[in-house]
Amino acid sequence: MNITRRRGAIATFITLGVLTVGLAITLNITWIVLNERTVAIAVLGVILFAALIAGVVLNTVFLVREIRRNERQDSFLNAVTHELKTPIASIRLYLETLQRRPVEESQRQEFYKIMLSDSDRLLATVEQVLKAGQLGQRHRQQNRTLIDMQSLVSDCIAITLQRHHLPAETIVLEPTPGIVRLYTQGIAEDLRTAVLNVLDNAVKYSPEGVHIRCSLAISDYTWVALRVTDTGVGLPANQFKRIFTRFYRVPGRAMAKIKGTGLGLFLVRNIARQHGGEATAISPGPGLGTTISITLPLAAPASSAITN
Repeated sequence: MNITRRRGAIATFITLGVLTVGLAITLNITWIVLNERTVAIAVLGVILFAALIAGVVLNTVFLVREIRRNERQDSFLNAVTHELKTPIASIRLYLETLQRRPVEESQRQEFYKIMLSDSDRLLATVEQVLKAGQLGQRHRQQNRTLIDMQSLVSDCIAITLQRHHLPAETIVLEPTPGIVRLYTQGIAEDLRTAVLNVLDNAVKYSPEGVHIRCSLAISDYTWVALRVTDTGVGLPANQFKRIFTRFYRVPGRAMAKIKGTGLGLFLVRNIARQHGGEATAISPGPGLGTTISITLPLAAPASSAITN
């Protein structure tokens, strides 16, 4: 079902619901007028009428939600199919070229570099999908350790710079106020996944040039807040919460050109919540960049349990 048909179906269900409610109201008022002298019957009619209206409204809401959920899932499947097929097709093409004819060593090395990059892209997509399935099954207290957030974020920045072949000055971790080390209790692998997803998004949605600033600070005395600010495409205010929904991608031509699965920020929010924190987004508006914040409970350092 394409987007036009889905919108038509949503409009049809809403119209049907409104007409049904209108008809029910008309019949109920007529029935009450005809039986106004019998109080008990009138009260019973009002109760049954309220139940009928509630049922119609709930049914309409349910149908519209299901259509929108199916739309997001189809969008996810299309995106994942593209993210899987494109690198596979690229790798196959270069392998066939190497197999069919002799290639100079410099060109051969370039082919290897491209194939390795495509393999990394393919692996990242598979890992993201698998992680989305694992998060709902993992016990919240599994493998909890004390994590130095500055070391973890620095490692994630280094990985992102290498993954996207960026110079060091494009992603900067600002000094922590008071030059303190900030720790949280959690699963290091999951928090690393969350930070990497935020950084990858910031890079991906900065088509005009990557300029990302990261900061760590204590918030409200008991929280450690990581903020990642880019100068990319930005967001309208009505998208601040929606972008954390599973399979959701911001509509629009500019956004459609940027490939993704719609799982990255969903994973970020779920990981933050499983650690007792939260993930939020804010933007001055389209074209003005976005700030993604991850807030986690602050933990006291203990030299016997520190891990990166």
